[in-house]
Amino acid sequence: MADTEKVMGPASYFPSIEKTYGQPIAHWKALIRAQSGLTHMQLVAFLKERHGLGHGHANALVAHTLAEDRKA
Repeated sequence: MADTEKVMGPASYFPSIEKTYGQPIAHWKALIRAQSGLTHMQLVAFLKERHGLGHGHANALVAHTLAEDRKA
């Protein structure tokens, strides 16, 4: 990716998430994927309540992970 290209969408939160919570994005995606059968908002609540993530960070992780899984 060229230096002038800006990351858009949920992935734009990833550097901040890694810095704030000290875990790589793969860690959070694995946690999300381990909670099969939950809705988007249930997954957001799980990350907020059990792992202390803020709403925006949790929502970005869930949205990106679910979108990836739909493509697979």
